[in-house]
Amino acid sequence: MSIHYTRVLRIFSFVLLILAAAAVSAADEVLRIGVVPQFDARQTRMIWQPILHALKEQTGIRIELVGSPDIPEFEKQVMAGEFDLAYMNPYHLLKANEAQGYMPLVRDVGRTLFGIVVIRNDSPVTDIHDLDGKTVAFPAPNALGAALIPRAEFGESYEIDILPLYVKSHSSVYLNVVTGQADAGGGVQKTLQSQPEHIRNALKVIYETPQVAPHPLAVHPRVDKETSSTISKAFLQLGITQEGSALLARIPMKQAGRASMVDYEPLKEMGLDRYYVQ
Repeated sequence: MSIHYTRVLRIFSFVLLILAAAAVSAADEVLRIGVVPQFDARQTRMIWQPILHALKEQTGIRIELVGSPDIPEFEKQVMAGEFDLAYMNPYHLLKANEAQGYMPLVRDVGRTLFGIVVIRNDSPVTDIHDLDGKTVAFPAPNALGAALIPRAEFGESYEIDILPLYVKSHSSVYLNVVTGQADAGGGVQKTLQSQPEHIRNALKVIYETPQVAPHPLAVHPRVDKETSSTISKAFLQLGITQEGSALLARIPMKQAGRASMVDYEPLKEMGLDRYYVQ
């Protein structure tokens, strides 16, 4: 065997080792996903862990759920680009796109998102104007349907001043209203419907906000396009099976479909920047 051939063989073997190591590294890579904490941590994990397991079964891609103690902390993590994937509210997406380049992959195309304002069944409040000077519970200042749009509506459309009480989750909002810690509370229909029956039955909706495209699952630009496409296709595939649809319904997501930034352009015309809390 010539010295030249031996040298070529060694170089070729070295290249193969590098490619093999890269393949192992890619296979071992774990993507991090953040989920806006509309529910408590236990419920969020119960909803999302089976979905992430199903996605891994389809794609081989491992996705780790990273918890956030509350919505403001989740916002900080998103704006810092800590998540490879993130399920966030539509206004978070606009800000995250500006800050980090996050792009939406999929969303629920079977419904729209709108906020609600709830009061106790026995409350003397009969109209939004009655909340002037009253305590209104919200999960966080920038929770889109549950706080940001209602606060903008209160200030711009109804010209009332409320006393905001931020309580970290939608579930806590409803509990604070039921127990009388707040005169009213902001939420969204899907989280109200997920509450225990005795909570739901103690509340009534007195207001609904304008409707917008719902929460997207978005991806950070550092995730390569092939991986993003694989995850998107797998997510959509889940939605066309009976078992997968049942998993997505717990988010809840009625009908999974592709999402784009165009879906969220109308939000820019709603004047929400004046009420967004940095």
